[in-house]
Amino acid sequence: MIRKRFSFMASTALACAFAVTSPVAGAASSQSAELQSIGPIAFSPTGLLLVADPKAAAVLAIEVDDTTVAHQASLEKLSNIDAKIAEALGTTADDILINDLAINPVSKNAYLSVSRGRGPDSIPVVVRVGSGERIEIVDLSGLSFTSATLPNPPEDAFMGEGRRRRNPRMSSITDIAWVDGAVVVAGLSNEEFASTLRTIPYPFAEAGVGTGVEVYHGAHGRFETHAPIRTFVPYELQGETNILAAYTCTPLVRIPVSKLKSGENVRGTTIAEMGAGNRPLDMIVYQHDDHDYFLMANSNRGVMKIDSEGLETYGAITARVSDKEGVPYETVVEWDGVMQLALLDDHHAAVVTKNESGAHDLVALALP
Repeated sequence: MIRKRFSFMASTALACAFAVTSPVAGAASSQSAELQSIGPIAFSPTGLLLVADPKAAAVLAIEVDDTTVAHQASLEKLSNIDAKIAEALGTTADDILINDLAINPVSKNAYLSVSRGRGPDSIPVVVRVGSGERIEIVDLSGLSFTSATLPNPPEDAFMGEGRRRRNPRMSSITDIAWVDGAVVVAGLSNEEFASTLRTIPYPFAEAGVGTGVEVYHGAHGRFETHAPIRTFVPYELQGETNILAAYTCTPLVRIPVSKLKSGENVRGTTIAEMGAGNRPLDMIVYQHDDHDYFLMANSNRGVMKIDSEGLETYGAITARVSDKEGVPYETVVEWDGVMQLALLDDHHAAVVTKNESGAHDLVALALP
């Protein structure tokens, strides 16, 4: 028996919003939140904005003063939203990178994690989209926040050559979510098991070294410890909260939260291989007709719809898979070009899509 539950999971203002040092972990501050970079974002159920700063290997919890209760979402389609954000920042659309999308569960306003610029000197920006087409660069100066710094991040240096040249520090945080009063952080560390999950209780105290994660990668035919989780959602199976995590090329893995012990290692259960040559981008869980489904956006395989029925019955994949195996899915063909997903309300998702011109739109879509 499955008990199903969804856990909730920047101009002059821009210049001053990211210029003051952050406080000691756990200590609230009214200074401006310092961001060296910006990656995944999420919300607590009470509207606390969670922001990942991969370059600083830190997570910030920011009180964004957006607590007016909205009983109904009113997101309208914003075509070419990257151009509109660029205009607000005094730049051009090709200088804008949208990293993530989250919905404030209290106000129903959409928030975007945005980088102005695409290199190591890009400027981190938080954008809020209110009713109508109102785009606001969130000025973080004066907002109360706390932070937690990860103690063992990968080296902050570019490695490799050509197309493989990467800075592993930018994968120190690949996804975050609020889970049962804590922030769960996926990413890479400098440990032997580099793929890491950390559970940081809120209010923040010192972040632990996290749990090293090992998974079997069916497309590669081996166990792996260095590939980071790309996106995940918390989900309750048989009375126990699990992390349902997706990796590049595309294993789907189940990891019980109770197994996430700081300084220890855990082997996740690979319950599906969903096709090679693909990178998961974002994932949500929703309910339709009293039944739970997952949606996962991907770089090359569209949006996958996964039924929760019998999810706990799939055994571990431990042998090479030529294409697909395990938990089945269907492709939502109408949702073309989806890059980011967030649950908007009981009947809609907010999505960032790439349109035919290559620009991006923000739109609400009826859940399939």
